Amino acid sequence: MNRFILHCDLDCFFASVEERDNPEYIGKPIIIGADPKDGKGRGVVSTCNYDARKFGLHSAMPISQAYKRCPHGIYLHPNFEKYQRASKEVMEIVNSYSDKFQQVSIDEAYLDLSDICTDFNDVKELAIKLKDEVQKNVGITISVGCAPTKSIAKIASDYNKPNGITIVEPNQIKDFLKNLDITRIPGIGKKSKLYYNKKGIKIIGDIINLTLPKMIQLFGKNGEWVWNVSNGFDTREVKEFHGDRKSISKERTFYEDTDDLNVILSKLEEINNRIHKNLIKNKIYYKTVTLKIRLEGFITYTRSKSFIHHVQDKNQVIKVIIELLNQFSTMNKKVRLVGIRLSNLEKAPSVAQTTILSYLEA
Repeated sequence: MNRFILHCDLDCFFASVEERDNPEYIGKPIIIGADPKDGKGRGVVSTCNYDARKFGLHSAMPISQAYKRCPHGIYLHPNFEKYQRASKEVMEIVNSYSDKFQQVSIDEAYLDLSDICTDFNDVKELAIKLKDEVQKNVGITISVGCAPTKSIAKIASDYNKPNGITIVEPNQIKDFLKNLDITRIPGIGKKSKLYYNKKGIKIIGDIINLTLPKMIQLFGKNGEWVWNVSNGFDTREVKEFHGDRKSISKERTFYEDTDDLNVILSKLEEINNRIHKNLIKNKIYYKTVTLKIRLEGFITYTRSKSFIHHVQDKNQVIKVIIELLNQFSTMNKKVRLVGIRLSNLEKAPSVAQTTILSYLEA
């Protein structure tokens, strides 16, 4: 039986929502992120539209560098509540096409249409209908990739961006992948790319041409993963919660380094609230709480505590964060960044403690 896996990816999501709500922005570089403060701002670019990318801007770029490259761009602070509303509207549409639905981020989701479609022509018709419905009802565009595996569907959704559909049938997998850069494979980033390049592997076709034992010899388990992806052997299922996910985290950079405890605590409470919106929605519980602090000079530390049982209680988390913060010495340095990570995740445990009387040090 053929598998028909869709990866649906909203195009420049935050920027697209801003263009939808502000038509005068269309055709202009839009950068969502920290305030650039005339090139002296702190923080990074969250996302930007394709007009901004023409100037070399990209996600995670320091906002000061983005401003130097594109000082005439429209710089906007993220409106997360608005983006969450738009995301919810889109995901309700996507989910309506199949019960086998997995949202993996605010702007990405998978669908399994194997029980609905009989061939790839059916898949294409459905993908067109889905895209049109999103654009008509939400006012933004979405790119769709379809393939027999999740990994290739994700690669395909990026192939014809923006607002594209790419279908990769089983007998087309190797031809589709062979000339693509290896960084298209999930799990190969900029650093690991250099290691692969040293071994003579630059495009996915170089991986396809090697045997699995050779890939394992050269790159261990990671080599096995990328070889399987390259040859269409990713058997992962589409499901609401990926049980192998290890943690959920968020962090924020201050506009200016600070030693004001009230400002630091306020930011940590904001981060904690944002994390728990996602946890509550997806019925995810956790055991370990980690506080991250980056000081001026980019010195970074973490401190952790673990509960006895899996929990889902933002009030208990902030209590732990305050305790960790009180134990932490900043060495008379100001704080540049704070973050919270919740780990040892579990999906809706049968017995979950919502209040904690004690916890153990990790």
